[in-house]
Amino acid sequence: MAVSVEHKYKLRKEDTVEIITGKDKGKRGRVLKILRGKDRVVVEGANMVKKAQKRRSQQDRGGIAEIEAAIHASNVMIVCKKCGPTRIGYKLSSDRGKAAKTRVCRKCGEAL
Repeated sequence: MAVSVEHKYKLRKEDTVEIITGKDKGKRGRVLKILRGKDRVVVEGANMVKKAQKRRSQQDRGGIAEIEAAIHASNVMIVCKKCGPTRIGYKLSSDRGKAAKTRVCRKCGEAL
């Protein structure tokens, strides 16, 4: 019996990422959805597939629609505004006893 393991992700919804391998290599887009159980992410405008959809109502058009399919999380990298695709590090800052963990670029140190 296969047991799915929930991993911790450094990526978040609405992050801008670049695809680093596969048919859409070099494309950039926003993360629309994170599928934690499957280690996959859905990126806007990338990995487009055709899907046959049934007509739901009188106004709704059925037929073949193009939608984004999930990509493995290891095939995308977050994009820093200054230096492009990078890895994510963390910086702890304490304000009056409260520790705040912020994501930072590993290349330039800027907050992501």
